[in-house]
Amino acid sequence: MTGSVLPPSPSSPGTPGGATELALTPVNDPPPLRADAARNRTRLLEAASQLMAGCGAAQLTMEAVATAAGVGKGTVFRRFGDRTGLLVALLDHREQQLQAAFLTGPAPLGPDAPPLERLHAFGPAVIRHERDHHELILSSRTDPLRTYDVPANRLRLTHVTMLLRQAGATGDTELLAHTLLGSIDSALVHHLIVELGMPLDRVLAGWHDLVTRLVPRPPSAA
Repeated sequence: MTGSVLPPSPSSPGTPGGATELALTPVNDPPPLRADAARNRTRLLEAASQLMAGCGAAQLTMEAVATAAGVGKGTVFRRFGDRTGLLVALLDHREQQLQAAFLTGPAPLGPDAPPLERLHAFGPAVIRHERDHHELILSSRTDPLRTYDVPANRLRLTHVTMLLRQAGATGDTELLAHTLLGSIDSALVHHLIVELGMPLDRVLAGWHDLVTRLVPRPPSAA
């Protein structure tokens, strides 16, 4: 997942009160594509999406995408570099929808809701998003360490860290954010639900329980 926003470091001072502002800003991207190049990229991603829907991510090849899109194989390699680059670009295309929901979307996930409500809503939104794209996500994870460094995951970390601070969590909020996100890792959730047969509702309840334990209740609610 490459993401489409620039996440500041979770440990940066941010705004007053420890909050860090997030914005829809291009991150580490090449210069904007020409109109024809952008159309070709979209056509390639659409072809890849259709192929993956029919045969699964494991069978998705650069050659198959080129054939489906009606271009030469070299065009696909020039645009995405390699198969991993293609998978990451395809996942990024879908990740942007999730990012828009928690950065600018409606409550309770978006900015109009209180931070604690947003935290409770964030986990289920990510779990459902990654459940829908599980095969694509795991196929793009060729380097385990890369998972933590891609902009989309750094954005999630910054976002959860910010919400923890705003909600009044104490301690090292960045490490707490890592803990929360680790509990909903795509591979772990797949193992719990598919391999162990755990109900989705139980996994979602686990997120809510962790959030409740990490964020103190306001005195008025005690």
